[in-house]
Amino acid sequence: MIIGVAGPYSADTEEQRKSNLDKMNAVAAQLLEKGHIPLIGVNAALPVVNAANVKDRYKAVMDISMTVIDKCDALLLIAESRGANMERDHILSKGLPVYYNIDEVPKA
Repeated sequence: MIIGVAGPYSADTEEQRKSNLDKMNAVAAQLLEKGHIPLIGVNAALPVVNAANVKDRYKAVMDISMTVIDKCDALLLIAESRGANMERDHILSKGLPVYYNIDEVPKA
């Protein structure tokens, strides 16, 4: 399955944002080891948004993240945040599974 990984990214400091992204990437690596294709919307969004001249960076990140998550078969929500909850709600609205712990995700 293609499984999106959602969790908090936004934070007050660059160090906190890096820590948040590192947590999502670590879980994505575990999904890959289980035989799934992991996707993290913010990983796709950040390089583009950082290179672009856009006024609302949060909106741009979320627009790209939501597009990435829309292509997923499921979502692994590692912790709640405004954006992560939007991704969760979108997956649920499509009738697709949301996992809340890596141990809930079956092997491929």
